[in-house]
Amino acid sequence: MARRPPGDQDRFSTATRLRLLGEQTAARVYRSQNRRQARRSRLTGRAAFLALVVCSLVVALAYPIRQYVSQRAEIAEQERLMEEARDEVERLRDEKARLQDDMYVRRLAREHLHYVFPGETGYTVIDPEAAEERREDDGAADRPWYSNVWNGVDEADRE
Repeated sequence: MARRPPGDQDRFSTATRLRLLGEQTAARVYRSQNRRQARRSRLTGRAAFLALVVCSLVVALAYPIRQYVSQRAEIAEQERLMEEARDEVERLRDEKARLQDDMYVRRLAREHLHYVFPGETGYTVIDPEAAEERREDDGAADRPWYSNVWNGVDEADRE
């Protein structure tokens, strides 16, 4: 049997093989980590630039979009008011047409102004509670005028 040189024998031992395998694996892991870090740093720079562009667009478009939305809301409000005004105009036209009728005007005069035709007798029914309120306020003549004015302001304030 031929003897191998001492370095050759060391080359094929199990411990040597494991050591070489470990070094090779460590070198592969180190290379793959370097590649990932290189890719990650490029991606991070691109992502930062993209984020900067998106933020710039948001800032640049925020005011015009806010103006657009507020103007759309104002337009909708004005259209609603215009529709209400059209309805009011239509109601007033109807009222004007009714006021052209003499019978309608007479009926309004009877109801609101208590008019009666010649030969008719008009009656006014007084609410008993309203009459009591007037009787309670009869002492107003005994008080000074400024007290009456102040009481009137207080009553108006309560209503």
